[in-house]
Amino acid sequence: MIKEWLGTYKPANQEAAFSALREIMQEIALAGLQRAGFFEKAAFYGGSALRIFYGLDRFSEDLDFSLLEVNSEFVLEKYMEAVITEFKALGMTVSITEKKKVQKSNIESAFLKSETIWKELILEDIIPQSGLGQRANIKIKIEVDTEPPLGFGTEEKLLLKPFSFYVKCFTIADLFAGKMHALLFRKWKNNVKGRDWYDMEWYIKKGVQLNLKHFMLRAVDSGDWPKETITQDEFMELLHAKIDEVNLNRVKDDIVRFIPDPKVIERWSPKYFHDLVGYL
Repeated sequence: MIKEWLGTYKPANQEAAFSALREIMQEIALAGLQRAGFFEKAAFYGGSALRIFYGLDRFSEDLDFSLLEVNSEFVLEKYMEAVITEFKALGMTVSITEKKKVQKSNIESAFLKSETIWKELILEDIIPQSGLGQRANIKIKIEVDTEPPLGFGTEEKLLLKPFSFYVKCFTIADLFAGKMHALLFRKWKNNVKGRDWYDMEWYIKKGVQLNLKHFMLRAVDSGDWPKETITQDEFMELLHAKIDEVNLNRVKDDIVRFIPDPKVIERWSPKYFHDLVGYL
């Protein structure tokens, strides 16, 4: 099944094959979590949710989840056995290791690390380039926000592989709100994520409406907004200021490995983004 699944991506080189394998692993992990009842407690959000369920045309690395209710005692570990079992049913071996916390955080994390699985996928039969017989060192970070800002909506989205099942996801308007919060308020000045800018462009070109209230709740929760209301004008002022200050060369450098055609970002400039957000 995995070989045929990989074949549907039609990867053109080793990097594309590994990106496709990472996404296959993400979907298998979602299946294991679903079997364990995880989505009774949590919802899927972030770039991988946008990619898998809403058609974003770039790959994403992590699996991000938010609890449906604040629960600082939530334990992720008890759901991990079901994830391991799901991979084992497909002839794949994975291990789960805890991410060591440096400081107290609302994010409960683990790493899903691939082990001795790549030969079973028989990559060389699909893409004959040298080196693909080696084990791929793919890690997928799984994060659960145990004390999330609420005020988001969810919907059930269907996946067909490795079997048909539903995943509880943020609505696309709330995904957009979360993305804009990340774009505007990432904590490290040098932590520039081109993926934020690529995704913003995607949302705007798709005509997605942003849930400004959920954006505000996230900004208040992170300490980046001082009051319980925000107007469209205030939001746009924040966004135009961010466009003026960001280093777009670093933005482009970050996104290029996640997209199939680097030419699509050649037009990116401060003027382009100022004009683009006028369509928000």
